Amino acid sequence: MNDRSDSSSQPDPVTPDALLHTGAGGEVTAEDLVLASGRDINPQNLAWAERKLAAEGPAALDKLLP
Repeated sequence: MNDRSDSSSQPDPVTPDALLHTGAGGEVTAEDLVLASGRDINPQNLAWAERKLAAEGPAALDKLLP
């Protein structure tokens, strides 16, 4: 018999905003930016991402993610 309570009777707790993050506190690479934008990794897109990172820094990733 399972000792856990029926999880279907209780809704999942909501994660507080203070705990939500994108992980942009660490190093962001051009590849990260390309993937977050939904683009394919290729030389042209990596060059775009490198320019965007140079101009905006790690905040460029935060601007792409919801």
